[in-house]
Amino acid sequence: MDVAGLRAKIRDIKDFPTEGILFKDITTLLKDARAFKYVLDQLATDYIQSRVEVVVGIESRGFIFGGALAHELGAGFVPVRKLGKLPGKTIEVEYELEYGRDALAVHEDAITPGQRVLAVDDLLATGGTMAATLRLVQQLGGKVVGVAFMIELAFLKGREKLKDYPLHSLIVYE
Repeated sequence: MDVAGLRAKIRDIKDFPTEGILFKDITTLLKDARAFKYVLDQLATDYIQSRVEVVVGIESRGFIFGGALAHELGAGFVPVRKLGKLPGKTIEVEYELEYGRDALAVHEDAITPGQRVLAVDDLLATGGTMAATLRLVQQLGGKVVGVAFMIELAFLKGREKLKDYPLHSLIVYE
C-alpha cells in the first residue's frame, strides 16, 4: 500500500453537504482493513517518539482515527464534540466554518496542564475546526506536540492557520 493506493480508495461526492462542495468520502477507505491499517501505521510512526499522552479527536471522523492512534501510541483519548453533546462541565469555543459558524466543547478536566497532546482529524480544509480545537487544548494547559490528518486540501490553505504546530498530512490534494 502507498499514498496513491489510498487516494484510489477515497470517493468524491459532488455537492455534499452543500452545493459547490466536493466531499472526500473516506468510508470507502475505512472498510479496507489493509488501507486503514496503513493510514494508522503511517500516522503513528510520525508521533511514536513524541511521548504523546493524550490524543484529541474531533467529532466525528476524528474519533475513528484518534481512538485508534491513541491505542497505537499507548495514550489516552479525548473527544472534542459539538456544543451540548458532552455531559458534565465543559469549556467551549466558537469558530468559523467554510459554510457557517459552529462551536466545539471538551470536558474541563479532559487534559491536565503540561500533558503532551496529539490532535487528530480526518481532513484539513480551511483549518478552522482544528484551530478551535487547539485553543481548547491550550485553555486546559495541554502541550500540543503534533497535529495529524489523513487528508489535506492544500488549496484551501488550512495549514496557514496551524503554522505554529508540527503538522503531518498523509494525503495532500493540491
